[in-house]
Amino acid sequence: MSNKTFADQVVEFNKKLNFKGNLPQDFHVLNPYLDNPETLVVMQKFYQKYYDDSNQRKFMIGINPSRHGAGVTGVPFTDTKRLDGVCGIKMQSAHTHEISSVFIYDMIAAYGGPNGFYGDFYINSPFPLAIVRKSKGKWVNANYYDDQGLFRDVKDFMIDSLKKHISFGLDTSEVFVLGKKNANFIFKLNQEAELFGEMTVLDHPRYIQQYKSKEKDLYIDQYILALKKGETQT
Repeated sequence: MSNKTFADQVVEFNKKLNFKGNLPQDFHVLNPYLDNPETLVVMQKFYQKYYDDSNQRKFMIGINPSRHGAGVTGVPFTDTKRLDGVCGIKMQSAHTHEISSVFIYDMIAAYGGPNGFYGDFYINSPFPLAIVRKSKGKWVNANYYDDQGLFRDVKDFMIDSLKKHISFGLDTSEVFVLGKKNANFIFKLNQEAELFGEMTVLDHPRYIQQYKSKEKDLYIDQYILALKKGETQT
């Protein structure tokens, strides 16, 4: 049995991340760990700050990183503003604002703060790198399920990535999936690969911030109720 901490395993996983598969035309994968040396530095600081132990955590599953969030910082749902302002880790080479990050960190504050939340949960995505697609001559964020061919091309890599995340010592009896459409695809992957037990589906932070911002507090309450459900039962 290795003596690696949770942080050691995540850092090692991120350092080795490299997607070499085919992609449909006009899609492209961004790898911040290869593109920006500072991403590796701040990502490592983050995990060493919050995950430097061998405790079991629950798994919160996103879609794939956005190019302004984890696509820059290497930390899921964390833009440079939250990385600095909440986590105390400054990034010099980039300055980003990402709307999903705003919701996640407001929810984390309601949960009890980053130490408590990250002590209980690990967030990542089945496809752990940012995907962009060319639209009207510009590169825009894309989701792994936006195109059938794209999903086919990345599916095996996603199953492999999920298995690696689980191998860090995650509690797989119940996972928390962000986004209803995402959940449909995760359900398919789970049927095929038998990765985890119960799936609890929560509305995606981007959807909440973009379309339901007036009801944000209600959604934060829904998250907290779902995430702390196990505590109230014991």
